[in-house]
Amino acid sequence: MTDLRPRLPSPLQEVSDDRFGRYGVRLLLKREDLIHPELIGNKWRKLAPNLEEAAGRTLLTFGGAYSNHLRATAAAGRLLGQPTVGVVRGDELAGRPLNPSLARCAADGMRLRFVDRSTYRRKTEPDVLGKLLDTAGAPDAYVVPEGGSNAAAVRGCRALGEELRDRTDVVALACGTGGTLAGLAGGLAPGQRALGIPVLRGGFLGDGIQALQEEAFGGRRGEWGLDERFHFGGYARVTPELETFAADFERRHGVPVERLYVAKSLYGLVALAEEGAFARGTTVTAVITGRPFP
Repeated sequence: MTDLRPRLPSPLQEVSDDRFGRYGVRLLLKREDLIHPELIGNKWRKLAPNLEEAAGRTLLTFGGAYSNHLRATAAAGRLLGQPTVGVVRGDELAGRPLNPSLARCAADGMRLRFVDRSTYRRKTEPDVLGKLLDTAGAPDAYVVPEGGSNAAAVRGCRALGEELRDRTDVVALACGTGGTLAGLAGGLAPGQRALGIPVLRGGFLGDGIQALQEEAFGGRRGEWGLDERFHFGGYARVTPELETFAADFERRHGVPVERLYVAKSLYGLVALAEEGAFARGTTVTAVITGRPFP
C-alpha cells in the first residue's frame, strides 16, 4: 500500500471562525481530503486494510449510482492493477448512459453490474451474494461491503483517532454506514468524544456502529454519540440552505466542501455551537472526510 503514497498523518488545520470563537470554542479541521488525490479521506482509511487482505484478488463491492465508495475502489484497482467489480443498485440504469461517477468507475476498469433494488437489499444473504459473484464472473472475489465498512475497515480507521489523541476534546464527522466513526472512537484517548452526524434518515445507525465495534474490537470502544438532526432530508439531499452554507464556508476558509457529507457535519457543528452544546474552552475538530469530485 505504500506504493500509493498516502499523506499520513493527515494535516490538522486550525481555522478562525467567529461562529465558534464568540462562544470560546476552538475549531480544527482534520484534512482527510488531503491523504490521497483519488483515495480520499476515509475511503483510504477503510480501503487500505481491505486491499491488503484481498492480496491481489478481484474486489467486488456495492453502491448506488453516485457512490464515492465505488469511485475510490475503482481508482484503487487501477492504481494497483487489481480487477474490480461494482454491483450497482438499480437495474433500470443498465440501459442508460453512465452518469459522470459511474463513467469514472468504468474508465478506471471497474466492471459494472446493475441489479434490481429488491436483490440489492438482499445482497448480504449468502445465496444472493453467491449468485451475484457467479453472475459477475468472479466467484472467488474478495467482497467489500457497501460503503467499505467492515471489521478490517474499522480497525483501519482507529489510526484516525490515534492521530487526534491529546489534540482535541470533540471529534465530529458525517456518517453514512458508520465505519469511520466506529474506528475513530476506538482510537481516541479517555476523555475525548466522537460525534457522528448521520446523512441518512432513520435512526438506525447507532446499532450498526455498535455491531461494527463488536466485530472489530470485541465490544464498544470509546465515547461516541450521534446527532440525527442534520441529514437535510436524507442521503444525497442538498437544500438551497445547505448549498449556501457550504459555499460560504469555502469562501471563509478556502477549504473545498463536499456537499453530501462534509457540508452536513459542518452545518451541524455551527448549529451546536450556537445552541451552547460546547463549553467555553472546548476544542472541536471537524473531520473533512472527502472533497467535491470533478
